Amino acid sequence: MEQFKDIINSDVPVLVDFFATWCGPCRMMHPVLEEVKKSVGDKAKIVTIDIDKNRDLASQYGIQSVPTLMIFKNGDLKWRDSGARPAAALETELQKYF
Repeated sequence: MEQFKDIINSDVPVLVDFFATWCGPCRMMHPVLEEVKKSVGDKAKIVTIDIDKNRDLASQYGIQSVPTLMIFKNGDLKWRDSGARPAAALETELQKYF
């Protein structure tokens, strides 16, 4: 859990994808996140968190449905939404925090 806090305390935006391996929409998000990563490069970090392997973290952030996407910057939650999103929408959201 401490490692997660270190990651989200970054001065570049961090897109966190809370997912589950059994979740169809979560599997659809994998190539979308790869596309976003290629597009934004070093301007942002992308982290995926398996809720079944990180139950305490999922509970701490009130994850009730997956995928849940969050953007953090300097440890502050800037944006949160649930459900699959297109790459362009995620890139637009991330750009607000560059």
